[in-house]
Amino acid sequence: MGLYAAAAGVLAGVESRQGSIKGLVYSSNFQNVKQLYALVCETQRYSAVLDAVIASAGLLRAEKKLRPHLAKVHRGVSRNEDLLEVGSRPGPASQLPRFVRVNTLKTCSDDVVDYFKRQGFSYQGRASSLDDLRALKGKHFLLDPLMPELLVFPAQTDLHEHPLYRAGHLILQDRASCLPAMLLDPPPGSHVIDACAAPGNKTSHLAALLKNQGKIFAFDLDAKRLASMATLLARAGVSCCELAEEDFLAVSPSDPRYHEVHYILLDPSCSGSGMPSRQLEEPGAGTPSPVRLHALAGFQQRALCHALTFPSLQRLVYSTCSLCQEENEDVVRDALQQNPGAFRLAPALPAWPHRGLSTFPGAEHCLRASPETTLSSGFFVAVIERVEVPSSASQAKASAPERTPSPAPKRKKRQQRAAAGACTPPCT
Repeated sequence: MGLYAAAAGVLAGVESRQGSIKGLVYSSNFQNVKQLYALVCETQRYSAVLDAVIASAGLLRAEKKLRPHLAKVHRGVSRNEDLLEVGSRPGPASQLPRFVRVNTLKTCSDDVVDYFKRQGFSYQGRASSLDDLRALKGKHFLLDPLMPELLVFPAQTDLHEHPLYRAGHLILQDRASCLPAMLLDPPPGSHVIDACAAPGNKTSHLAALLKNQGKIFAFDLDAKRLASMATLLARAGVSCCELAEEDFLAVSPSDPRYHEVHYILLDPSCSGSGMPSRQLEEPGAGTPSPVRLHALAGFQQRALCHALTFPSLQRLVYSTCSLCQEENEDVVRDALQQNPGAFRLAPALPAWPHRGLSTFPGAEHCLRASPETTLSSGFFVAVIERVEVPSSASQAKASAPERTPSPAPKRKKRQQRAAAGACTPPCT
């Protein structure tokens, strides 16, 4: 089955309520799932406009055998934005910069910057503010002002076919999505649990921070998502991860395999109300019903309370791609109340401009994100630390080397490195 036929089939399934875009894409058996998903989401975004264009052109009357959904995905336009009236341009979410995390398991920022400069891009150094990111145009790019190894390109920059991305040297990852692993910050050699791991970008980020030294136990219940995740991790050069098709709630904290787990990343299923793509594939996802919110929050609280029972846990990051207080501040507050005196909210990234809602004392330590305030998708992050660190975790922390932030790659042509092999070349 070709790309356009597969996309038409997914659109027909969504219209007849046979499932979500993501579910229908994964069940389509089309080889390039990402390409199919991108085409369907983009078509869905401009569905009303495409319907109007097809109707005004009389295409279906002239081509009686042409199916309506196939006509939508097969229109010969260079950019969907060209079809829009001036008053109906895409919102701020579609104008976000393109964020690209350098995968330090395979390369380094200096080499990636040099590679893009050889391709005609102009590197502007580390951004000083979000205004610098908003002003990006053409073939200019920057280093994010707060996030190490995160390069920023103008909105709509397409790097899916770029050789560095295809080789696993670059990870296309939203700015806020880089926060959980960065704030968990496990030192090399640590044992980490990634409780709800698929699709795997955060897992690969954890592996990069660990330098592939240590162990990541990654759990997810969806076999297809795990299979895709395994491919992603292999391409990224991750070798320290153990994947398991298992419900995290069924994982026993007393299992000897997890006695050295000092760090947990918990990014559970959520409403996705902060994700523009989720709102495209599930109309109404931006305003989930009270019944759905109650069910999701119940699961999230159980998962968080379960994670806090791991005996050697030292630091946990809880995150969602939701804007709803019920899934964010309320879940964190209730979990802390169920563990009085044992854990606390840790101050996180003071320079981050968007903080948690003031619903309980200390909630300002949480982080929120949005297209308007942080140039990212909607997101929530909380860092939770044990008040009294267990002796085994304390010793591990004391023996781990302290990591300092990476300096911005130099803008001028670097001199040849004194020591050969300081950074792996991005392309071989």
